[in-house]
Amino acid sequence: MDKRQFLKTSGVFLTSSLLSRFSSGESQILPEIEHRKNWSGNYEYHTERLYVPKTVEQVRQVVKSCTKLKALGTRHSFNGIADSSANQISLKHLDRMVLDPKARTVTVGAGVTYGQLGPYLDRQGYALHNLASLPQISVAGACATATHGSGNTNSNLSTAVAAMEIVAANGEVMTLSSERDDARFPGTVVGLGGLGIVTSVTLNVQPTYQMTQVVYENLSIDQLQHHLDEIFGSGYSVSLFTDWQDHRMTEVWIKRRFQPGSKPDLAPEFFGAKLATRKLHPIAGHSAESCTEQMGIPGPWYDRLPHFRMGFVPSSGAELQTEYFVPRSKGYEAILAIEQLRDRITPHLFISELRTIAADDLWMSPCYQRDSMTLHFTWKPEWPVVKKILPLIEAKLVPFQARPHWAKLFTMPPSTIRPMYAKMPDYRALLEHYDPNGKFRNQFLRTNIYGV
Repeated sequence: MDKRQFLKTSGVFLTSSLLSRFSSGESQILPEIEHRKNWSGNYEYHTERLYVPKTVEQVRQVVKSCTKLKALGTRHSFNGIADSSANQISLKHLDRMVLDPKARTVTVGAGVTYGQLGPYLDRQGYALHNLASLPQISVAGACATATHGSGNTNSNLSTAVAAMEIVAANGEVMTLSSERDDARFPGTVVGLGGLGIVTSVTLNVQPTYQMTQVVYENLSIDQLQHHLDEIFGSGYSVSLFTDWQDHRMTEVWIKRRFQPGSKPDLAPEFFGAKLATRKLHPIAGHSAESCTEQMGIPGPWYDRLPHFRMGFVPSSGAELQTEYFVPRSKGYEAILAIEQLRDRITPHLFISELRTIAADDLWMSPCYQRDSMTLHFTWKPEWPVVKKILPLIEAKLVPFQARPHWAKLFTMPPSTIRPMYAKMPDYRALLEHYDPNGKFRNQFLRTNIYGV
């Protein structure tokens, strides 16, 4: 077997040490490497060149040696935000976690996932304020794209960031923090990968807590007309799932903080919806084995806030994802607008999820200065059809100034997106300041931020 055939048959697509070797402090990339795809398989990256450094010093060497470079995280983005036609760098080996109990912070390497961080913090008596539905995603990547959990009073995951270590375009290591960089720090946290290569993130933590999760079935959409805030505020984190048929939410997932010694709230009805009598998956017909515990059984925060468990394929696996942020105050009207498209949407949909997120002050966050509700679509892997449906959805959401999730699929033109971000000019100024020659600028940023 020749070298090329060996690489193709030995799983070289797993970003392992075979992809990148470091000797004598210098990087050496194997020339024959297959293209990599993202987590769900819908997006194929446009470069074969992937660096996999093991230290910050090696990251510096890679950055200095490349004229173009993009960081590749856990590959959960559904579009080209992490893509490059030249070079990518994986920080998966930067997996150190250091808790500072006095400061109530934890500093994690850019390769750390929430699934790794949660148990580490909990063992030492600490927790994060929220988590996304999947624990498999990296902390650094989630914060860079304003990924979120849910809760009327819970802001997105990026708002926990107190500081970041970044390797700048010239290879220098710099630390940005909320204390020292107060004026510009809100513009750097949701950086969209454009400011530099993030090597570590420092997060604010809080005392650990337990949670319960209960699920209800068949909530009439009519209940949201006058009770939307009450429904979404009925737990610490609440998700509504729908297939857009029968004017209903098929499932309501309510996650509540739990005080040991108390009894879980297992009311038989919730605004007319019925308490589930078995563990459910959000998608009808899918096994609930991959889902976090339900039925009001108490457990640690990191094993209740996500919908899915570590060690399992989350959601449906092969899928497409789209998400739009609308003002929470207009949530009901936005739901009715999308419901008009139900017969176009449902045949190509696995499930939709509705969540609420509190406003924040991060410049490029879709929740910037706006309490939000998101309309999330998990599509079947049918991009030619979905690509034609998205403009119809986006047209329905025009009256609500809907902002798309940066790491998911959308067809909105840049001319529509940019005016919705009041701090867009300031963010572009930061890009010019930290990366004047555009080393970290790819097609995604050129299109959506610069309109090129």
